[in-house]
Amino acid sequence: MAANSLRLRAGERPAVSMAETVARAGKFVEAGAALHAIDGQLLARSSAEHFDVIVVGGGQAGLSVGYHLKRLGLRFVILDANDRIGDAWRRRWDSLRLFTPARYCGLDGMRFPAAAGYFPTKDEMADFLQAYAREFDLPVRSGVRVDAVRREGDRYIVEAGQWRLEAPHVVIAAASYQQPKLPAFAADLDPSICQIHSNDYKSPRQLKPGSVLLVGAGNSGAEIAMDAVRTHKVLLSGRHPGEIPFKTNTAFAIHVAGPIIFRIVFHRLLTVDTPPGRKAKPNFVLHGGPLIRVKTRDLDAAGVTRVARVIGICDGQPLLEDGRMLAVENIVWCTGFRHGIDWVKLPVFDESGRPRQYRGVVDGEPGLYLVGLSFLHSPSSTMIHGVGRDARRVVDTIGERVRAKGAV
Repeated sequence: MAANSLRLRAGERPAVSMAETVARAGKFVEAGAALHAIDGQLLARSSAEHFDVIVVGGGQAGLSVGYHLKRLGLRFVILDANDRIGDAWRRRWDSLRLFTPARYCGLDGMRFPAAAGYFPTKDEMADFLQAYAREFDLPVRSGVRVDAVRREGDRYIVEAGQWRLEAPHVVIAAASYQQPKLPAFAADLDPSICQIHSNDYKSPRQLKPGSVLLVGAGNSGAEIAMDAVRTHKVLLSGRHPGEIPFKTNTAFAIHVAGPIIFRIVFHRLLTVDTPPGRKAKPNFVLHGGPLIRVKTRDLDAAGVTRVARVIGICDGQPLLEDGRMLAVENIVWCTGFRHGIDWVKLPVFDESGRPRQYRGVVDGEPGLYLVGLSFLHSPSSTMIHGVGRDARRVVDTIGERVRAKGAV
């Protein structure tokens, strides 16, 4: 072929190889994807719902915060992962009654509808929370589980499934009882042993015939021991946390001793601002405080056997601190909970995993708050009668900051 026949005629484009065509197409696809991502971010931003305050958690803590927010006239929403208000109570074991009588079970603005000395059941408490939200027309969205809380500039972004919400203030109103905590050696138990966490315990019907070892001797362990001992041989392992030295269901307790313990000692004397409170706080945080209703003599009278602390597993069986190995058919782990708020994607946690805060106001995050946390201010912070005080202080702080920003 003549050389000049290989030259391109004027206006003709050079041939492009298949490899180069694919490479060019790939660049177009990448550019299109980048534009699509940008469009998606802009769309998400524009479609996000905006509030003055977002409250995460629809239990007694979140509803108490909502009550006080409504009085301020702020635009807010309460997000609750449960299908119904009160379901966190409904899921607890069947025989559970509150430790405190009805006179201490009301929330700000609404008394519990029962005689002062009556101890409500878990389901009655759940129904009361539903009635409370309805009475004050609180904007609760049920079935919404939060995936992440982040900050962008001076606003917080709350991601919850399909929802994206923004607000300058976010209140985490989730109790310390979010994720059941198990010892690492629980995985080494013989698979024939039925093991459950107290969070999943409902009644003795869940257990296999034979003996039951309860690991953890706090209030939950003692209460479940008294429930299970009706049908099983029960062994209770763990340190004795101490106990309130009176029966809680007597007239003396309801009218004299109870108010002293619950309204003075647990509410005003033992706080983060007093030396006795700061000394007592680690015990309440780590072990849950003293036994309230069930006493050592009650466990002894019922036939519950106390054993040493469980320190590991040997040949598939629980190993005690005194060297004994127990052959049991069931284990109920009453070993507490983790905070379970690792979806807060902010540097607010200390070396122990607890949020750094003072009375619910988080350090270094001028718009993030906590209510319902164990010993947030005092032992009553996780009790029905104490949560309102913490909620009111947090909402007062929000109000002050909103007014200050408006003045600026």
